[in-house]
Amino acid sequence: MAERKRGLGRGLSALIGDGAKKALSEPAPVTPSDAPAPTAQTQSASAPTSGGASASGFQHLGVDQLVPGKFQPRQNFDDGELQALAGSLAKSGVLQPLLVRPLKNPSSGGAAYEIIAGERRWRAAQLAKLHSVPAIVQVLDDSEALEVGIIENVQRADLNPIEEAEGYQRLMKEFAYTQAELADTIGKSRSHIANMLRLTGATQIVRQSLIDGLLSTGHARALLGHAEADKLAKKVIAEGLSVRAVEALVASAKISKPKAASKARPAEKDADTRALEKTLSDRLGLSVAIDDKGDNLGGRVTIEYKTLDQLDAVIVRLTSGSH
Repeated sequence: MAERKRGLGRGLSALIGDGAKKALSEPAPVTPSDAPAPTAQTQSASAPTSGGASASGFQHLGVDQLVPGKFQPRQNFDDGELQALAGSLAKSGVLQPLLVRPLKNPSSGGAAYEIIAGERRWRAAQLAKLHSVPAIVQVLDDSEALEVGIIENVQRADLNPIEEAEGYQRLMKEFAYTQAELADTIGKSRSHIANMLRLTGATQIVRQSLIDGLLSTGHARALLGHAEADKLAKKVIAEGLSVRAVEALVASAKISKPKAASKARPAEKDADTRALEKTLSDRLGLSVAIDDKGDNLGGRVTIEYKTLDQLDAVIVRLTSGSH
C-alpha cells in the first residue's frame, strides 16, 4: 500500500491551485451566436507552442501527446454522449482545460502527459478531429492523481454509482484514507461515503443495473445482502417499483430454502409380521412393533408401556419359569 502524503485531505484547490480548480469547475463560457465558432484548423493554428514535459501551468497540447490516466475512476463512456460532445467541440472547441501530469517515461509514440481529469473531452476532441486541447499541467503523485480524478468527476456528476464507490474504495485500500478523511476531501457527508462503499458488495446484476441507470442507489441498497437480490432486481426494473416499494418487497419476500430431505418411508410389513405383532399385543395387553430388516440382518421388537406397573407385568411374563 502506498504511503499517503500528509495533508492530502485539503481538497482540490490545495492540490492543483485555486486557478486550476476554477478553470476545471466553472461552467464553460457560451460562444456568442454572432461570433465565428473556432474550428479544429483555426484552434490548432492559434494554439501556442506547448512546453516540454517538465513545464507546469496552462498549455495547449496535441491530442497525440496525451494518454488516459491509470487512476481514472471513470470506466464507462457512453458513445452517444461522446458523439454529442464531439459535435459541440467541433463548433466551439474545448473551452474547459484538461488536467494532466507529465509522464515519468514518455512513450516512443510522442505521448508525454497522462490525463488526470478530462478524458471524456479528450476522446470527444479526437472524434471532432481537433489537433490540440487546452490543458493544465500539474506535477502530482499517484495518490493525488486518484484523489483529483475522483473529486473532479464527482463534482461534475460524471461517475456512475459503482465507479464512485470503487474510487472511494481504492483511495482507502491503496492510499490509507479513512471514511472521515474521504468525506472531508471529497466534500460529501460521511454517511454518503459509507453508503456508497456498501455498493461494492452488490451482486453483478445489481452492479450492472446501477451502471446502466436501471436502478438507483436507493434500490441497490435495499437489495444488498438479500439472497434473491438478482431476482428482485429484475422485478424492480420490469415493474418500475419505487425505493419504498422495494424495501417493502424485500421485507416481505420469503427466501426460498432447500426442502428437507423427506424421510424414507418404511417398507410395508408382510401379513405374517402384522399377525405376530397382533398376537403379542393381545397377550401382553400392550402395543408391540416388530421391525424385521430381512434374512440374516436381524431386527427389533418394541413394546410400549405407559406405567411402571405395565413394565413390571412384562418383566414377570418374560422371566416366569426361569431359574
